[in-house]
Amino acid sequence: MVTTNTNEVHNKSHESLHSKSHESLHNISHESLSTTNENLRYLSMKYLGYVVLGYILVLHFIGIFGVSLYLTIIPSTKQILKNKNLKMFTFSVFTIVSTFASCGFVPTNENMIVFKKNSGLLLMLIPQVLLGNTLYPPFLRFCIWVLGKFYKKKECGYLLKHSEEVGYKHLLKGKHSVFLVATVFGLLVVQVTLFCLMDWNSEGLKGMNNYEKLIGVLFQSINSRHTGETIVDISILSQAMLVLFVLMMYLPPYTSFLPLKDSEISSKRMKKTRGKVSENLIFSQLSYLTIFIILVCITERKKLKEDPLNFNVLNIVLEVISAYGNVGFSTGYSCERQLHPEANCENKWIGFVGKWSDEGKIILILVMLFGRLKKFNMDGGKSWKLL
Repeated sequence: MVTTNTNEVHNKSHESLHSKSHESLHNISHESLSTTNENLRYLSMKYLGYVVLGYILVLHFIGIFGVSLYLTIIPSTKQILKNKNLKMFTFSVFTIVSTFASCGFVPTNENMIVFKKNSGLLLMLIPQVLLGNTLYPPFLRFCIWVLGKFYKKKECGYLLKHSEEVGYKHLLKGKHSVFLVATVFGLLVVQVTLFCLMDWNSEGLKGMNNYEKLIGVLFQSINSRHTGETIVDISILSQAMLVLFVLMMYLPPYTSFLPLKDSEISSKRMKKTRGKVSENLIFSQLSYLTIFIILVCITERKKLKEDPLNFNVLNIVLEVISAYGNVGFSTGYSCERQLHPEANCENKWIGFVGKWSDEGKIILILVMLFGRLKKFNMDGGKSWKLL
């Protein structure tokens, strides 16, 4: 009996030691795996920084080199710069940086109107517009995928599979990137089609052959999504086209048709607003824009009566939405459209807001700031139910 009890105690102690040893090994392996994953995450984020930097530098170098080469080869463009006392390299650098950054500034008073027949130059700027704005996330993901095939496979694999954990909002999931590309080109097809139907024979495209018109229409349509460079005076375009431009300027750059279930949407992006009075009172983006437009109509009410062809509601709406979307489109101001012509009126290449009152300009400044900060209120208006 004593021997049996001793053996049982010995077996139990042995099993206990074995169990503790197994748990200890499991904890060590779990901690080791966690440390490895954390190191891989750090290395992947560091590598992503290099990829983004390389992406920006390479695209800028290709763009500047391509534009400079085009200006050197094509005599007409060189003459335009000479007449405006602009240096070729300065123009190339300024235009590429501005286009890629969706700024829309061009070192000519007429924007890109003076180059509307230079289809080669417009074709070089189109990739800069797309890859610096709406197609930046998909192309960045494509670059990471290509690099993963030849170099840094672990880091690239981690970035592609765990894009949300990296914390870089421009690195979207694969499915989201595909739908974003489809949405961008879908909206582009709609714009080009309507433009060709409504304004193919418009005054702005006069003197251009069919090929130049097609490239010009494509360039103009692409720039309606937050870049703002233009080859025509948009004030002479059809009203239907202007309304479509308003819609395009309102849409955020990463707008996409994403038919996913609620369970597939990241919980990090779903913000709970229950119980917070301040958040429940927040309006939607359209509500704020409507308020801004009303305020501008109030400040410019005198000019709306005296100069209705220049100061009409559609022109004001386009100017406000353009400021909100940080695009830069403007109908400008024309002395020929005045019902009561002013003797000292001169046509100048200025935006429509240049003729507004000081109060109206201040409101538009607030709209531009609001547009830059709109991501903090994208979920606004959820408490308002329209029944």
